[in-house]
Amino acid sequence: QVQLVESGGGLVQAGGSLRLSCVVSVITFRINAIGWHRQAPGKQREFVARIFSGGSTNYADSVKGRFTISRDNAKNTVYLQMNSLKPEDTAVYYCHAQASTVVAGSTRNTDDWGQGTQVTVSS
Repeated sequence: QVQLVESGGGLVQAGGSLRLSCVVSVITFRINAIGWHRQAPGKQREFVARIFSGGSTNYADSVKGRFTISRDNAKNTVYLQMNSLKPEDTAVYYCHAQASTVVAGSTRNTDDWGQGTQVTVSS
């Protein structure tokens, strides 16, 4: 079982910064990757950034050079540092975990989501 709790959202002016946090609680599963997705009103949820268990990362083109994903293993927390924010970054941001476990010799993969945190960027 994987539980994710996000925090850090808020209202910021264009050009400003925010840091989102995702506290990860996991029992028996192995985390393969933790990512951030976002969903703006009237739009589909979209990928933002991901960090894999080995430490590699990838980003959506729209946030490259502005957002940085990182983790603190001691705190079981994944961060999304967002700089140079734009009004089009306004959305609910969700933490997402890709995990797996072995049951009776078979691998079971799971996808878990946090409750989301609102980010609003004013122009």
